[in-house]
Amino acid sequence: MEELINRVAQSALTMINLEELLHPGERVVYDIKENLFQGLILREKDFRAFVKENDWSVYEGKNVAILCSVDAIVPTWAYMLLATKLQGYANYYVFGDLEALEQALMQEAISKIDPEEYRDAKVVVKGCGSIPVPTYAYVEIMRKLLPVTSSLMYGEPCSTVPLYKRPKAV
Repeated sequence: MEELINRVAQSALTMINLEELLHPGERVVYDIKENLFQGLILREKDFRAFVKENDWSVYEGKNVAILCSVDAIVPTWAYMLLATKLQGYANYYVFGDLEALEQALMQEAISKIDPEEYRDAKVVVKGCGSIPVPTYAYVEIMRKLLPVTSSLMYGEPCSTVPLYKRPKAV
């Protein structure tokens, strides 16, 4: 009987799983509307007192999107003041909604990838998984790796979609 050979395991393909780059911390929204006077305006004295007295430790290790979900007068410094308190607790925070937070987290994770580790490599960017990865991340990983890889594919090593192959030098 002929021995089965796993050619995928023996191939020179390098797999990148973007799911593994996602920070596992909980994603939460801090909506400044809760601090508005009559739902319309932020009063500095009241807001500063709230920021000083609030227990910010509830954001320990969390990823926080800061926004105001109502049409109100909120000065820029108010968001900045919230950042001063989240800095010591939150894993990450951004101004914007949860989608902006997710994009920022992925951008940070991809920025930490050393493209030289993939120089001249045949790379497969893993497709389907159990955690949804934003399309943005797939485009960003291409931007990061196109200059150095010999080829880039999408999918699984056993079934890839070729995306890029460096032209052979003449």
